[in-house]
Amino acid sequence: MSQEVRQLEPTVLWNHFEDLNAVPRPSKKEERVTKFMKDFGEGLGLDTYVDAAGNVIIKKPASTGMEGRKTVVLQSHIDMVHQKNSDTNFDFDTEGIRSYIDNGWVTAEGTTLGADNGIGVASIMALLSSNDIAHPPIEGLFTIDEETGMTGAFELEQGRLDGAILLNLDTEDDDEFSIGCAGGIDTNTTYSYSSEAVPSGFKAYRITVNGLKGGHSGVDINLERGNANKVMNRFMHQCGDYDLRIVEIDGGSLRNAIPRESFATVVVNSAGYVNDVKARAEEIKTELRFQDPDLNVTIEEVEVPGNCMSAAVTLAITTALQAVYNGVFAMSRAIEGLVETSTSLARVVVKDGQFVTQSLQRSSVESAKMDVAYTVGAPFRHMGCEVEHTGAYPGWEPNPTSEIKDVLERVYNERFGEAPHVTAIHAGLECGIIGERYPGLDMISFGPTIKNPHSPDEKVEIASVQKFWGFLLEVLENTPAA
Repeated sequence: MSQEVRQLEPTVLWNHFEDLNAVPRPSKKEERVTKFMKDFGEGLGLDTYVDAAGNVIIKKPASTGMEGRKTVVLQSHIDMVHQKNSDTNFDFDTEGIRSYIDNGWVTAEGTTLGADNGIGVASIMALLSSNDIAHPPIEGLFTIDEETGMTGAFELEQGRLDGAILLNLDTEDDDEFSIGCAGGIDTNTTYSYSSEAVPSGFKAYRITVNGLKGGHSGVDINLERGNANKVMNRFMHQCGDYDLRIVEIDGGSLRNAIPRESFATVVVNSAGYVNDVKARAEEIKTELRFQDPDLNVTIEEVEVPGNCMSAAVTLAITTALQAVYNGVFAMSRAIEGLVETSTSLARVVVKDGQFVTQSLQRSSVESAKMDVAYTVGAPFRHMGCEVEHTGAYPGWEPNPTSEIKDVLERVYNERFGEAPHVTAIHAGLECGIIGERYPGLDMISFGPTIKNPHSPDEKVEIASVQKFWGFLLEVLENTPAA
């Protein structure tokens, strides 16, 4: 924990953020952070409820003079993406995030920071614990498992919230308001194969692809950063005729992050393969020199294993990986500059007789979402994989007549002398799901500037947190009458 970060303004927000980051909170393992939030609400003497899924709701009456305003739901998710650099010694299950200040930003030592969505959570905690901030009746809604399936939003109980307005604090540019988001679906594939003895005279090599920036597979997909899984496959599918056989692959880590690293062991019939890999690596580095200047590729000879995949299965797998679409699929015709549909090949694993892939498709158009999911599944289905489409969640349709949108636009313009950027986001927000549970909620999403979420390069801009906090307080002072 960083005492330096705790001294930043507004101190109440940053101290809650540091307290939260002391609690391990990976998706699917939120028991400790759920208890932390429950204890926090009860410790303040506020009405606190934990539902069956583990979502926490904390209600606070209006401050004096604000009783006649509409009740506002302030919503953020309490889980975070746990990802670290391969050379970082860190145990997410037992250690708190090691944050520090770096040239106007708060970041972490070799791991994700948890600003997504910890800054939003800390902001709500600061409001709930305050004694001198003017606000309408507020309900803090802290959801679980946003990052790996939005389970908390899907299982949110109906009838527990009284709010008419929902402020989702999970957007990552401080001059941007989101009034819509993409839906998503996972495409998972599996294939079983039998190993065979490595042919006599073959050599074994370990290939490492790392140094890529990665990032959020929705927000950052338009930046055309390198995908470690696609890069790695080029060294297996495109590097000459060496009768290559796969031994193992371990590429990517999280379903919603652009893969930054991949590791593979292969066997080939000639040492000439090394030079071909090195030549192809230089070509790829040139291709990605602007968006991924730190791409690193290494190849080293290792001990020849006893078994490998057959040449036929290797060809089938590498051909499918070559064919699978990755990146922006279509741009929006409704909102200029917005990605409409995309897909990211997040995970590729070959081990112990199993070939497994995971990918995530996103779209603001439901039919396009399913089309790209079937497109991604097709080459795997063609080679005989079992293909499963799971975890579908809806998008959030923009409401151009939103009352709370008008409030935020007016306050922003008056406060900063310029108009905000009102758009939809090419990522999954819980608003679409919560809106199904609570029809009629007037919803909008905003937040401070966060860069490189879902990666160890994640950082949040200190000045933007201060800007966001002051803006949030003024918005609460200007919420509509009930």
